[in-house]
Amino acid sequence: MIYTITFNPSLDYIVSCDDFRLGETNRVSKEIIFPGGKGINVSIVLSNYGMDTTALGFLAGFTGEEIKRLIVEKGIRNEMIWLQEGCSRINIKLRSKEESELNGIGPAIPQEAIDQLYEKLDQLTEKDILCLAGNIPNSLPATMYSDIMKHLQGRKIRIVVDATKDLLMNVLEYGPFLIKPNNHELGELFGVKLSTRDEVVPYAKKLQEKGARNVLISMAGEGAVLVDENGNVHMSEAPKGKVVNSVGAGDSMVAGFIYGYLKYEDYEEAFKYGLCTGSASAFKEELATPEDVEKLYAAL
Repeated sequence: MIYTITFNPSLDYIVSCDDFRLGETNRVSKEIIFPGGKGINVSIVLSNYGMDTTALGFLAGFTGEEIKRLIVEKGIRNEMIWLQEGCSRINIKLRSKEESELNGIGPAIPQEAIDQLYEKLDQLTEKDILCLAGNIPNSLPATMYSDIMKHLQGRKIRIVVDATKDLLMNVLEYGPFLIKPNNHELGELFGVKLSTRDEVVPYAKKLQEKGARNVLISMAGEGAVLVDENGNVHMSEAPKGKVVNSVGAGDSMVAGFIYGYLKYEDYEEAFKYGLCTGSASAFKEELATPEDVEKLYAAL
């Protein structure tokens, strides 16, 4: 089973307005509502691939009820923990001449809910994969990711981490199976600017020296780079296509990598599926399907 944790899920309300004017009444030309959050995005894409996946995290209020309904509708096993107070957040994404976002706060997460999460994590075995993705709300300790990995240490669970800054650096000593910063996030960790595929390689290797087994670097239009645990470097430019929606592309890359790795047990194939799945999501309104991915894969 592939488990994903989304600590602060959302309803993503995506609206299009041809000529948004600040301070005036604007008419929306198109609107879409998705369940949001990086872990949920990973689970959606894996479910699209026909893989069994379970969503963990916290939900509350009427928005939480709708998030639960939507993820179950998409074939994801729901093991979200229900909070008695607050509401899951709504994130507004405005598409006009420029894109803007308004992200909600989300509910406070009490200690008893965290304890329930650990009880669920204690059921995982070495056959499972756990994906920790995205930021964490202020009501949780800043060490939440590393606390989870420390708690699960020695269980041989393959853990994927898609996070930034200290959230990412603090987990390295526990040997995550895969980490996926983008080139800008990687550069921030070391105080440098990284623009080309060749430039990211030595810094990805530095993260391996600190404990990461596999380092996957997403680079938008520049493509991606994987430095695998066997010392091999895989790199490719991005598939060609028109970017429609960049939200969820990185999460889709993680899902594609997991799918490719589990299917072929080969890092080159995992890399290709990660790259194509991320691009396929960027080229459409909704997240990638296998049909979208295979078209891009065939053109690599």
